[in-house]
Amino acid sequence: MPRHSIFKQKALQWATTFDAVCYLDSNGFNDPYSKFDTLIAIGAKAWVAAPAGNAFDELEAFRGLNPGWITGFLAYDLKNEIERLSSANPDELHFPDLYFFAPLHLIIITGDKVEIISDTPQQVLDIIDQQQLTANSLQQAISLQPRFSKQEYIDAVTGIQDHINRGDIYVTNFCQEFFAEQAHINPLDIFTQLNQVSPNPFSTFFKWRDNYILGASPERFLAKRGNKLISQPIKGTAKRNPDMEADELVKQQLRNHPKELQENVMVVDLVRNDLTRSAKQGTVKTEDLFGIYSFQYVHQMISTVVCELQDGLSAIQAIKNTFPMGSMTGAPKISSMQLMEQYERSKRGVYSGAIGYLSPDNDFDFNVVIRSLLYNAANKYLSFHAGSAITYHANAEQEYEECLLKALAVVEVLGGLK
Repeated sequence: MPRHSIFKQKALQWATTFDAVCYLDSNGFNDPYSKFDTLIAIGAKAWVAAPAGNAFDELEAFRGLNPGWITGFLAYDLKNEIERLSSANPDELHFPDLYFFAPLHLIIITGDKVEIISDTPQQVLDIIDQQQLTANSLQQAISLQPRFSKQEYIDAVTGIQDHINRGDIYVTNFCQEFFAEQAHINPLDIFTQLNQVSPNPFSTFFKWRDNYILGASPERFLAKRGNKLISQPIKGTAKRNPDMEADELVKQQLRNHPKELQENVMVVDLVRNDLTRSAKQGTVKTEDLFGIYSFQYVHQMISTVVCELQDGLSAIQAIKNTFPMGSMTGAPKISSMQLMEQYERSKRGVYSGAIGYLSPDNDFDFNVVIRSLLYNAANKYLSFHAGSAITYHANAEQEYEECLLKALAVVEVLGGLK
């Protein structure tokens, strides 16, 4: 059994009795930029929730009043605050565009060390130790319905490629929603199963009242370490093969696939451009190009772009300057976001947004909200989005299959796809 596994399960079970929870788990993936293995923020002694408009200013003010640890999420539609954009697609989840809280209790696990930051650390430890882990409840199979039929999706991709042919955009991330209405789930059980089936370095259980984000994200949006900013966009996906030799061949094919390389270099250029808004002149560089990383179901192509932060620029402003992340938008960024509002059939909301933390030294780390279930327990609405990059060379049928591949772990846990 992995180190501290039982303690983490007990701590998370107790945490879910509070209105605000942020659980971030690296699942043992080694990363030179990670500060800990697991973080659990429990209960809100202060919080801020805001719609797009002045949300970043509200977060800046909240940060000023709460200079310690804060955790929270940024929804994709904050783009409407940053640029002259709008979102008119249906939204059945009704999450805020921004929510952050300063936790009552914070647990940080690093290797063998467990640190509890709380006014009552011993009491917290005793309560967790006394937890009796409950068995997973029997989950009735839930079939997610797609917003697009396969043919409708293919027709939409063809329409997007017409825009690429005309030179309106070069590449975009086209997303589709899979959803279930009147869905009854136990969020903790579902997350536990998802994290077992698909462990990832940016896995997340986030709760705000009746709203849940159950995530198995492999992607870092943006981190700050001292005066260094780090972004690690993912572009390039290949399905793993259970046979080791065949799987190694899949990796080699991904590393040399012209379309995947083209997608990745486009998003690297976009991220480099985004980082220049926060960087000291001449410090933006690509630290690792076309890195291949292996996960439970897929291999991913991940690049690392870094820069030195301008003097006097706040952490919040640095986040705003690069949001939303290039891997989920396209190039040119604003044109791609405008176009996707026309082709997509539901509001992205927290999907393709970010979840993370700011620490007392003003470092931060945020993931990209992908491979994630979003659940509104009050109206019983369950949502999962998947997207893929559309380029001139994209094959619509293959892109549709890539979306299904990205949904595989969630479908396995829930029990089906209509």
